[in-house]
Amino acid sequence: MKWNWAHWPDIFIGMKFSLPTESATSLQHYKAVTKLLIFFLVLFTAQLSTAQMTSQFIFDSGTTPTKSCHASTLAETPDGLIAAWFGGTGEGNKDVVIWTSLYREGKWQKSVEAANGIQADGSRYPSWNPVLYQEIKNGPLHLFYKVGGNPRKWWGEMITSNDHGKTWGKSVKLPKGILGPIKNKPVLLSDGRLLSGSSTEHNGWRLQLEFTTDIVKWDPIFTWPDNQKFAAIQPTILDHGKGSLQLLCRTEQKEICQTWSSDNGKTWSPLAGTGLPNPNSGIDAVQLKDGRSLLIYNHTKSGRSPLNVAVSDDGKTWKAGPILESDPGEYSYPAVIQSADGMVQITYTWKRKLIKHVTLDPSRLVLSDLIPKK
Repeated sequence: MKWNWAHWPDIFIGMKFSLPTESATSLQHYKAVTKLLIFFLVLFTAQLSTAQMTSQFIFDSGTTPTKSCHASTLAETPDGLIAAWFGGTGEGNKDVVIWTSLYREGKWQKSVEAANGIQADGSRYPSWNPVLYQEIKNGPLHLFYKVGGNPRKWWGEMITSNDHGKTWGKSVKLPKGILGPIKNKPVLLSDGRLLSGSSTEHNGWRLQLEFTTDIVKWDPIFTWPDNQKFAAIQPTILDHGKGSLQLLCRTEQKEICQTWSSDNGKTWSPLAGTGLPNPNSGIDAVQLKDGRSLLIYNHTKSGRSPLNVAVSDDGKTWKAGPILESDPGEYSYPAVIQSADGMVQITYTWKRKLIKHVTLDPSRLVLSDLIPKK
C-alpha cells in the first residue's frame, strides 16, 4: 500500500504526522490523527495562556516551620531571591519570629529563623512585618522588622547580612520615632536618599515618611496634617521619574488612597482616593523597567479574596491583570519586586498557613477594564 505523508509544523511536539489517502482504514486513521492534533493544539494554547505566570509555595504543609505565617517580603541579592515573613502559633503571640528562605536553582531552601523579639533583659515580644532591602553595588542586605506587644506599641529593629542572607548580625534598634519601612520595601531616590514608607497606629492611622542616606542617621520625619479624608497606613512607593513620586496606601475607608510629590519627596499632596477598593488589607506596588506601574491588591471592599494584579501607564488609570487567587479564604499582604531578568516576583500570605511565590512575565500580561466594586 502506498501512503502520502503530510508534514505538520514542528510546533506540535516536534513530530511529523502522516495522513493516509488510501485503504479502508484511511478515514479512521485521519480521525485519530486529527484528534491528536487537536489535543496538542489545546495543550499548546493553554501553555501560551499560562506562560505569563508560574507559582510555588516557599514551604509546603508538611514542612511548614510554624502553625501560622503572614506578611512576607522579598528582595533580590547577587546570589538570588530571598523571602522573609513572620510566623509562630498566631499573630501577636510572643513566639512569633522572623523567618527567611533563600531561592536557589528554582527551589526555595529550608526556612530558618533570622530574628526574634527577645530583649537584652530576657523579656520577649512578638515580631512583626519584616521588610528586606538590598543595597546597590553588592552592598549589605538589611532586614527591618517591628517588635512589641501590638502595632500601637511596637518599635523598629534591624539586622544586616553581609553574605546575601546566609547569616545575620545582631539586632539593632532604630532611633526613637523611626519605625523603618512598615510593610513595603523602601525606594532609593535619584538624590541618594532612601525613602521608607511608614505609619503609626497609636493615635489613629497616620502616615509618616522616613529618609536616610546611610541607614544610620535619619532625616526628620515627614507627616501629613490631621485634616485628611483618609486614615491610611502601610504606603507603597512608586517612583515615576524626574522627581515625581506616588504613594498608594491601605485605608479604613475601603478604598486605596494616594498622594503625590513633584519634588522628590520634599512636599506631598493631600490624601485622595484612587477608585480602587481596599478591604482594610495590605497592598504593594512596583515601578517596572518599561515605565508602567504594577499593583497587587484585593479587588474587594470586604474579605481578602480575590487577590489581583493591576497595571497603569501613569499611576492614575488602572487596567486589570491576572487574578492570583479567587477561591474563598485569605490571600493577602503581597510583596512585589522586579528581578534582574525582567520578571515580576510576588509573595503573599496563603490562608495564614503558607507563603506563596508567583512569577509573572510583564511583557505577556493580558489587561482588561477594571470592574468597579460598590
